[in-house]
Order: sequence, then C-alpha cells, then structure tokens
Amino acid sequence: MGQQPAQLLVWTDVDPAFEADFNRWYDREHMAERVALPGFRWARRYCAAKGKRYLALYRTDSLEAFTSPAYVEAFAHQTAWSKQNLARMVDPMRRVGPITFERGQGTGGAIGLILLAPGKTGLQAVERVIDKATSIDGILGGHLLVPDTALSTPLPNENQTARILAPALVIEATGTGPAERATAIVARELTNATVETAALSLMWELAAS
Repeated sequence: MGQQPAQLLVWTDVDPAFEADFNRWYDREHMAERVALPGFRWARRYCAAKGKRYLALYRTDSLEAFTSPAYVEAFAHQTAWSKQNLARMVDPMRRVGPITFERGQGTGGAIGLILLAPGKTGLQAVERVIDKATSIDGILGGHLLVPDTALSTPLPNENQTARILAPALVIEATGTGPAERATAIVARELTNATVETAALSLMWELAAS
C-alpha cells in the first residue's frame, strides 16, 4: 500500500502596491524553491477575480515531506525576498494535511474551493457531494485536504484569534463557470458545514519532474 499524499495550501490577498513583486517572487523563486525539496511533486498557483485573490497548492508524496530536514531548514530560514513578501500578505491562511480522498483525474483550468466547518459533516457526506458535482459538465473531480494541527502553523499576518482549521475541498474544473456551479451545489448540499467558497483560475504549474 502506497503512502497517503499530502498538500500545503496557502490562500491570501496582497496589497496592490506590492502585487507585481509578490507575483514575481512566487513565480521566480518560491515555487521552484519548494518543488525542489524532497517529496514534493508539484506546485500550482491560482487567481480569483474577486475576494481573496491568490491560492497556492503544493502536493507531496506524504506528510513526511513537511518534517524532512530540508523542509524544516527552508521553512525556518526563509530568503530575504520571502520574508519581505510574507509580510505583505493580507488575511492569509496556511494549511498542511493529508489528502483524505480524491476523485476523478486530470488538472482543470480552474478550481472550486470550499472550506468546511470542522466536525460539521462526515467524510461520506463530502464524498456524496463530490460525486454529485462530478456529474456537471466541466467538472473533472476533486479532493479533500484535512489540516494537520501541528503542521498547519500560521503565517506572520494570519489572524490567530479567529483561526479555524477548516478542511478544504478542491474541485477540479475546466473553467470558472463550472467551478462556480459546482461550489454552489456543494454549498447548498452542505449548508450547515460550508464556511467559505471561491472559484479560481489556474495561473501555472511547476512539476518536480
């Protein structure tokens, strides 16, 4: 039996005055730096037309990638450019956890992101809504990330008072239209469990290979 894959999710906004340098840092340094670490498979960046704008996903072979000496060293000793841009993040959230389940195949041009209230719904209910969502044209599948409390340490500007370690449901879609329709269905089906939703377009992907 293979290892259970894991993922890092960083969702944030940024002051428009620093947006160009923020994107340059991600695209020229940070994604390549992280994907080069042992156990990392790929990194993807997404952008939303409204709301919190930037999302980064990093897939790893397992949770052990986030406790490896190389990752611990990189996380503890950020580059000067990283420190500068981490401090520019607005309302950020950082979550690390295993991929509890995954459906479908392929990478879409957009995703629907649904944050779920912890303990409000079971895995079977989430699986049912994903199966329902995949019946929509343009939906390729989805996966669920359940945050690990110890590894999901906050970013410098993260609000720790109102911090909720919400499971993140990611729906792969061919575009933002299908992603929005799927998130609406999930939000309706899981009314009492949905914390926040968004539809984001894929900016680019960097694979370890």
